[in-house]
Amino acid sequence: MKDARLEKLANLLLNHSVKLQAKERVLIRGHVHTKPLLKELVDGAYRLGAYPYIELIDDEINRHLYMGYEKEQLQTYADWMLKEYEDVDAIIYVTGEENDAEFSEVPSEKHRIWGEIMNPSTFFYVNNRRWVLLNYPTQGLAQKAGMSLSRFEDYLLDVCTVDYEKMGKAMQPLKELMERTDKVRLVSPGTDLTFSIKGIPAVVCAGENNIPDGEVFTAPVKDSVNGTISFNTPCTYQGTTFRDVSLTFKNGKLVDAKADQTEKINQIFASDEGARYIGEFAIGVNPMIKEPMGDILFDEKICGSLHFTPGEAYEEADNGNRSAIHWDMVLIQRPEYGGGEIYFDDELIRKDGLFILSELRGLNPDALK
Repeated sequence: MKDARLEKLANLLLNHSVKLQAKERVLIRGHVHTKPLLKELVDGAYRLGAYPYIELIDDEINRHLYMGYEKEQLQTYADWMLKEYEDVDAIIYVTGEENDAEFSEVPSEKHRIWGEIMNPSTFFYVNNRRWVLLNYPTQGLAQKAGMSLSRFEDYLLDVCTVDYEKMGKAMQPLKELMERTDKVRLVSPGTDLTFSIKGIPAVVCAGENNIPDGEVFTAPVKDSVNGTISFNTPCTYQGTTFRDVSLTFKNGKLVDAKADQTEKINQIFASDEGARYIGEFAIGVNPMIKEPMGDILFDEKICGSLHFTPGEAYEEADNGNRSAIHWDMVLIQRPEYGGGEIYFDDELIRKDGLFILSELRGLNPDALK
């Protein structure tokens, strides 16, 4: 990626996403492959008069650590991380994974205790600090997207530099409508699902916490989910990609889970009680992201999509569910993916990926580009 584009991206992260000010402390964490952008972030932070701190991540080393993790060991690490997050004002996390299956051989029990012990410190910064997460272009990510590295670099810049201020304004009517809504119904091939979002806040995501971005999220009332939802995109978790995932709920609880690896997916949902309840419901609107690539930071923002999330609820839209997992699963409702409808209180608000109501049409792709 050219230096000028990296500088533009760094300025977006520093000024729009975390709104870094002079004398503030920013933790910049990134994979070793992301050093070109990390250098731009350090230089940009200094230009703002802020204090940057760097941590480099190496997945190969981390895989060796994961294989032997014990609770006592992780608790020490979690305490360190919490102190670190308490000491900074903002966090910028630049992922640059070359192989998303790097951790697929780690036993599920090690993943479980990682989530159990480390999630409290992670959710501390998610809920109490300004933060942003970005995926850096790598050969592995370009391959997942089915593109050459140079083409993927161009694509990433396009999706990351959408007019987020315009998007944020267009999202406000959807946020207000969601906060007035009680009953939601989702209908698609293999999907007929109902739940309530009454009394749960809706949150606009327009470039502050994720780059790329483009979603409005809330959470179902915990015991209100009934019916079946079938996902038409790959669902990746802990280094394993699941396909043809179908989940059935009764009074909020997941009672039947199917996939191409049914036994393994049910092991994940057996992590704890909260793993069988939903912590998030969101609608994706980024006009530049159209096809799934197996990377959730992109896939959950696909225009004409929604995602439904077993596990932990976010504090901003909290339905009380607690879990060591938070697994976003994406359903695309555009015609080429089988179509579908979203109803709020029995009124059709989106059909085949396009918003119907006049106040929401500003979120359709032609309006946001």
